[in-house]
Amino acid sequence: MSGIDSPEILTAYDAVRSDKDETNWLLISYASATGNQMVLSKTGTGGLAELAEELDNSQVQYAYVRVEYANDAESKRVKFALVVWIGENTKVMRKARVSIEAGAVKKVLSHYSVQVDADDKRDLNEADIVTRLRKAGGADYNGGRG
Repeated sequence: MSGIDSPEILTAYDAVRSDKDETNWLLISYASATGNQMVLSKTGTGGLAELAEELDNSQVQYAYVRVEYANDAESKRVKFALVVWIGENTKVMRKARVSIEAGAVKKVLSHYSVQVDADDKRDLNEADIVTRLRKAGGADYNGGRG
């Protein structure tokens, strides 16, 4: 059991998905340097920029983030992204297990439009992710302009 379906993680996931909660991201980390036990390490309300500040260069972490953007002048869209973070100083064996362990994460954090594989905090640029979400979301009322 990896802990990915713990009550804390499930509650945070529901909060990020809720229109009535200000929480717009959650971060899951490994409980220790070895093993596959995962824990909810943090949640926040400051979007991608705040989330990026919490990422650890020596870890693999998984984040789930709510992204809101203007669909057109009158409406907003809400989409979700799954972030698979592999810090540049992560140990080789931990990196090697990402493809297996990410599958368990995806089963629990299952509703997302794009997956962002990141190893640099600049990979979490909001404009770039909104562009990806627009492409994944079908209709683009801005003619493809971010």
